[in-house]
Amino acid sequence: MDVSTALKHLRLAAVNIDGVLLNDTFSPVIREMVIDHGGDYTSEVEYALFSQPQLAAAAVFAEVTKTEVTPRQLVADYLARREEYVARHPVRVLDGAGDLLRLLRRLGLQVVCYGGLDRSHFDRHLDEFTDLFDPPGYVCTDGFRPGIHEIIRDVFGLEYDRAVFIDDVAKVAEVARSLGVPFIGHPNTEAQYQRSLMTRAGVRHVVRALSDIDEDLLRTLDHEASTGVVWDTTESPAHAGTRQEGVSNER
Repeated sequence: MDVSTALKHLRLAAVNIDGVLLNDTFSPVIREMVIDHGGDYTSEVEYALFSQPQLAAAAVFAEVTKTEVTPRQLVADYLARREEYVARHPVRVLDGAGDLLRLLRRLGLQVVCYGGLDRSHFDRHLDEFTDLFDPPGYVCTDGFRPGIHEIIRDVFGLEYDRAVFIDDVAKVAEVARSLGVPFIGHPNTEAQYQRSLMTRAGVRHVVRALSDIDEDLLRTLDHEASTGVVWDTTESPAHAGTRQEGVSNER
């Protein structure tokens, strides 16, 4: 790496696996299950279910659908349904994933991947990019989702404003905002409400494609992080009721 190209402030990029580096094979299954159990699939339901430990999400699912199925049974059903979904819609690396990882490395950042499934999911689908990640390579966050504090402080020993998170879920953005962590939103088309929820959460940088996360954007975020203006603290949480939507620099 040419030292002259390195970012000045940011030191770490944490990139979510499903919905950012890989296609989203979870949202369609969640939506189908809610409807099959007689629930209304609303933005509030999507907000409540996403980026939760599996059993916690199942407990919320049982509450919003009024089902008598136990959380453990719901998790088992969910995993079985996802296997069927993946058979029809295989897991694949999203366009631009490799280029993004190489750009992050070229700009001097340490790079780590994270998500709710165990490490075998990472090893199976991103093995061709192993050399682009720094140890530990992947962090399973199912026990402490969304895992922003744990990844930044416990794994890498950094201050919050030294890491940028790239994720497809607004709830992760909310936690990032509460900690002052730089954030890039990459909501995908399978998740019906995440783009609008990110806007409500005050996410300033929302992209439609990984190729939109270019050097200019990362240098802008690097400058914002160094000056403490990554978040507009007047914005309301994503799950708040009716309100004027925040402005995002959507690409």
